[in-house]
Amino acid sequence: MLEDNPKGITNPEIEEETSIGLECRVVLYNDDWHSFDEVIFQIIKATECTFGKARDLAFETHVNGKSTVYGGSMSKCLKVSSILEEIELHTQIVS
Repeated sequence: MLEDNPKGITNPEIEEETSIGLECRVVLYNDDWHSFDEVIFQIIKATECTFGKARDLAFETHVNGKSTVYGGSMSKCLKVSSILEEIELHTQIVS
């Protein structure tokens, strides 16, 4: 409990600062030289998602020319992007 100072001055409340990190996204671009199976396998390896989710992302990438395959911290996005690029998939990290 805060006690009032005899001069009428009270202690200020201390606020705890929390930082909200910017979420980044990994965008995967379509190409004509990787098979669906190769892309699906690499998405699973990079993001640890299910086969069904990876298949949907690969199809979305194919149809739209690109898709967001992962969202998270910059360090995790760098890791995901580097795994996708192991087989020369084209990615971009955006914030």
